[in-house]
Amino acid sequence: MEFLRPAGWEEALAAKAEHPAAVPIAGGTDVMVEINFDHRRPEYLLDLNRIALLREWEIGEDVVRLGASVPYTQIMEHLRARLPGLALASHTVASPQIRNRGSVGGNLGTASPAGDAHPALLAAGAQVEVESVRGSRLIPIDAFYTGVKRNALAPDELIKTVHVSVADGPQQFSKVGTRNAMVIAVCAFGLALHPRTRSVRTGIGSAAPTPVRAKTAEEFLAAALDEDGFWESRKVITPSIAKQFGDLAAAACNPIDDVRGTAAYRRHAVGVLARRQLLWTWEEYRAGGAAAPRSPAR
Repeated sequence: MEFLRPAGWEEALAAKAEHPAAVPIAGGTDVMVEINFDHRRPEYLLDLNRIALLREWEIGEDVVRLGASVPYTQIMEHLRARLPGLALASHTVASPQIRNRGSVGGNLGTASPAGDAHPALLAAGAQVEVESVRGSRLIPIDAFYTGVKRNALAPDELIKTVHVSVADGPQQFSKVGTRNAMVIAVCAFGLALHPRTRSVRTGIGSAAPTPVRAKTAEEFLAAALDEDGFWESRKVITPSIAKQFGDLAAAACNPIDDVRGTAAYRRHAVGVLARRQLLWTWEEYRAGGAAAPRSPAR
């Protein structure tokens, strides 16, 4: 195994172009586990730790540009107000030591369906900026996951930045695990209310071959909130709406039985998480934690 250590971004892209099979490593919280257990033995490791721009973030009026190597701790400490769902997901990652090293870019590169960042990124409608010596492109998060631990990156591309919209409404994230820390999610769920567009987005983790959205649940909830005037009145969500939302979220799962949980349990738990998160986010919205909704175009 050879170790490539570029000094800058252009050098990293050139190294990836020359060695497309090289595995990028920054925090190493996923890669080193696979190597230590002999699940992976790459010919080349591409060390990205000397590349400062990957550890930077930029806060815009509507979007946060998050460098691929920004550790979870920094998201928790500095971006909680703008990216609340992602900050909550970051808080559930492993241990303080791993949160100091692990990053959203690493989660995306591994593309495990159990990655904690994925439900929050799906709910926020993020975009992944990738680059190679051929140029750069933005991949919508919905198109990023292509299979079990597979993503839409070309062999010569590296993840540079993740573009995440600044929250315009309440967001939530929670997961079920077999213990309180250092645990792979049995299942996870993320929810974001978007009052400015009167829309809802979700993300489900560890309950399908890839991270997925509960699109039917989203459409149902957005229609129910709009048709009954909930956005304007901020009245209490009815139990029937919450139950139907949870049931539809559970139906979006395609889980498996494994040592961490059965498929039936995962479906049930996702439904419970969805229902609870709807009530939590809506109570926050009722208390004023959101931008004013805009009337949709007719």
